[in-house]
Amino acid sequence: MSKISAMLPPSPPRLILASTSPYRRALLERLGIVFDIVAPQVDETPQAGEAPAALARRLARAKAMAVAATVPDAVVIGSDQVADLDGEPVNKPGTHPAAVAQLRRLVGRTVRFHTALCVMRRVPERSVDDVVTTTVRYRMLDDAAIERYLLRERPYDCAGSAKVEGLGIVLTDGILGDDPTALVGLPLIALTRRLPDFGVQVL
Repeated sequence: MSKISAMLPPSPPRLILASTSPYRRALLERLGIVFDIVAPQVDETPQAGEAPAALARRLARAKAMAVAATVPDAVVIGSDQVADLDGEPVNKPGTHPAAVAQLRRLVGRTVRFHTALCVMRRVPERSVDDVVTTTVRYRMLDDAAIERYLLRERPYDCAGSAKVEGLGIVLTDGILGDDPTALVGLPLIALTRRLPDFGVQVL
């Protein structure tokens, strides 16, 4: 090894986001670091009796593991979010009628959004995970307001129909949590705390 190469800092590992979510991609881009995207192939069916927070943690880890198995020397970020109404998961509505029914059920209620994070590397083997919970109080809205919101924002791929980084903020009567990015889908405070342990420096 030459003296020059010995003085150079080691190259950072490849960083992969195990998600095709445009929301998680936009959040990770805020950090200004280079990363790739690989779609994880994971069955997201809840297990019998599985609590929403446990479901989010399991799926975040499963996504990271699925991608890390194919690229063992990369640092892989897995994340998942499950909304929780009185201990029951609240899914992404998928369609307009389902979103209408969902919001009719949620107005005036309190929903907890559990956003799980798993950072993993297979070689050398290391993994950590976190679950960040954000509590959202939905305000009272009539059917006309619900229709106007859905037609403008079309949040059919958002848990609880709550696209809070956009017009969905008008659904809320209050938000309680330690990290506003967690509610959007990727807890950047927890992530930036974990990445240096994997050789990825943000600053």
